[in-house]
Amino acid sequence: MDSSTRCIIVGGGPAGMVAGLLLARYGIPVTVFEKHRDFLRDFRGDTIHPSTLQLLDELGLMGEFEKINYSKVTHAEFPCKDGTLSTVLDLSRLKHPYPYIAMAPQWDFLDLLARAGADEDCFELRMNCEVTDLLIEGGRVVGIRYSGPEGIGQMRALLTIAADGRWSKVREVAGISMKAFRVPLDVWWFKVPGQLQGENVLAPAFAKNRAFVLIPRNGYVQTAMLLSKGADAQLRTLGSEVWHQAIVAAAPELHEGVQGLKLEDAKLLDIKVNRAIRWWRRGLLCIGDSAHAMSPVGGVGVNLAVQDAVATARILAGPLKSGTISDRDVAAVQKRRIIPTILVQSTQRLMHLGLERLMKSNEEVAMPVLVAKFLKAFPSLTSIPARLLGVGILQERPPAAARSRVIKR
Repeated sequence: MDSSTRCIIVGGGPAGMVAGLLLARYGIPVTVFEKHRDFLRDFRGDTIHPSTLQLLDELGLMGEFEKINYSKVTHAEFPCKDGTLSTVLDLSRLKHPYPYIAMAPQWDFLDLLARAGADEDCFELRMNCEVTDLLIEGGRVVGIRYSGPEGIGQMRALLTIAADGRWSKVREVAGISMKAFRVPLDVWWFKVPGQLQGENVLAPAFAKNRAFVLIPRNGYVQTAMLLSKGADAQLRTLGSEVWHQAIVAAAPELHEGVQGLKLEDAKLLDIKVNRAIRWWRRGLLCIGDSAHAMSPVGGVGVNLAVQDAVATARILAGPLKSGTISDRDVAAVQKRRIIPTILVQSTQRLMHLGLERLMKSNEEVAMPVLVAKFLKAFPSLTSIPARLLGVGILQERPPAAARSRVIKR
């Protein structure tokens, strides 16, 4: 089965779906290949930041997003030595139409984008279609080979975009070189039934040699437990009771919820931080996790991936539509997005070092009272990290042709 289109996107995650929708609205034929049958995979990035919410609004999709069962995070707090909690980040202070982070199941977010794409004549989404190889002619990527429900086929395109995640098959086949950074931590993700005392508040919690991040969701608490890199197997040999005790020591209000947790409920995230030295080769561009794997610290991976997609669509829509796309055009995407990527990854790596020292220390983890008093006296300071987290260093805007449409039912 041979076919052709103007742009192929490999990967139906946030980066791939947003890029595909924007390009299709610009009138560019685009086909998105997603290897899974559906989007139902747990413990993916569920954070929808203010900049992404604003994008949905600009695309006329916010009304549909409001139908999703999501919760809001407006504050981040840190324990103080006097036993109180101090607000260190306050999104509600942002001068922004959406001053909060929406915690929404990623499959609902992707389903929304898929429905919006289905309304576009130029958009095609092929589920359960795995890209197995690249078509390369004269050193240029000219398309892909794939395997799907109807058999094996190939598709040719002017540009192929790799948005297939941190384990990108396309990136590997294309020979894109990566720069990897040391990461001392991994994460267990799991859900604890129950509610936290504070609403809309993200907070760390600490026990001896253990650090947790507690995220309020509707009916449960999404929990991240930090562990030393490679310690997953050893921790599981200790049994669920030791795990339960650590959770309760850090967050006593979750005592009832932890009783039914089994070790298989803890899903390991093998944290990687890396980025492509060059995000592209002739006929191919990597974006999102395919170009730069992020740490879950700050939950900014989805936001960066979406911003990559928006920049890609804005920069490449014109050259793609005219059929004049060049290496210079594709390289412009990396030039635009590399500084935000480096700054965020550098910040995450510094935070990793602090968390590593914290986990090796037996000292109490708490903010000095004087620092807490200072933040209370000057609360506007909490809007600075809120803007960096919620909006990012460089906010991208979609092409005008892609804006202000309402999804059809």
